[in-house]
Amino acid sequence: MPIVRAVVCRAFGEPEELRVEEVDTTPCGPDQVRVRVWASGVNYVDALFVQGRYQIRPAVPFVPGSEIAGEITEVGPDVVDRRVGDRVMASVGLGGFADEIVLRPEQLTTVPDTLSFGQAATMGQSYCTAWFALTRRTQLRPEDWVVIFGAAGGVGLAMLDVARSFGAHTVAVASTPEKLQLCIERSANAVIDSSADSDAVGAMRTRIREITDGGSDIVIDTVGGPLAEEGLRSLRDDGRLLVIGFASGTIPSLPANQVLLRNRTVVGVDWGAWALGHPHDNAALLAEVLDLVGDGSLSPVEPTIHPLEDVGTALRDLLDRRVIGKVALESRSR
Repeated sequence: MPIVRAVVCRAFGEPEELRVEEVDTTPCGPDQVRVRVWASGVNYVDALFVQGRYQIRPAVPFVPGSEIAGEITEVGPDVVDRRVGDRVMASVGLGGFADEIVLRPEQLTTVPDTLSFGQAATMGQSYCTAWFALTRRTQLRPEDWVVIFGAAGGVGLAMLDVARSFGAHTVAVASTPEKLQLCIERSANAVIDSSADSDAVGAMRTRIREITDGGSDIVIDTVGGPLAEEGLRSLRDDGRLLVIGFASGTIPSLPANQVLLRNRTVVGVDWGAWALGHPHDNAALLAEVLDLVGDGSLSPVEPTIHPLEDVGTALRDLLDRRVIGKVALESRSR
């Protein structure tokens, strides 16, 4: 049986324990296609799977990796709408950190000619989260002031791009000069260094109010920790705090009186769970995003590329918040 390479997690633990192994190829069924994976997106959720900290704990061993882009190399005889050579992308949950993967055709989306494989493998989760947040969970309006915590991460950069496409004003909050510079290059209207005066109570909300002339309309929080309350307190009348994640590792407790005051709203944004429960609606959402990518309204960043063997380093950099932009794995046998 032919052999391919894959990253295998044999026990829950740290990313550095992952190894690339040679494994048997998976047979391609009559209603399936085989995809040669040219790029695999590296996401925070992948690290949580490996550590056993995600709400879903897969049986070990398993191959992590939730986003892929590549080229179809085999088509089952019952498949009528896909051809060998098609450029495709997919959100797969698990199995993406490998040379190839066997999928059902309905899992695949055609990669627009405007996207590289690296962009296609790293934009799906981030841009679907951003589009879901700003068009389904709340309604972004032109001229809104949008503050984004963790703005130089994958979701943060997608939020910047989507907000720009709506004509909104953006404040990017990040922790290093390099991250802030990327946000400026990605058209942020203003930036705030979250590492400056981090011990000063109220410093963040004061700075946000100064920039936004009284308060933000939307705060997007991918970080959690003490920033969440600062974001809530920075909102103007009818402002909305969108809770996306907790990259800081700390789940915040928010004062309910600050939600009551000025008719503020706290909105949970869990695109992944929604997508699993609403596959047809999610397909429509992704189509909307790709249409905007195709006409140039949205422009995903090119990721930093690592070889498959550097999966531990890539995931550790994500966990330690050293990543600027997006990261993808690529097979050396390409």
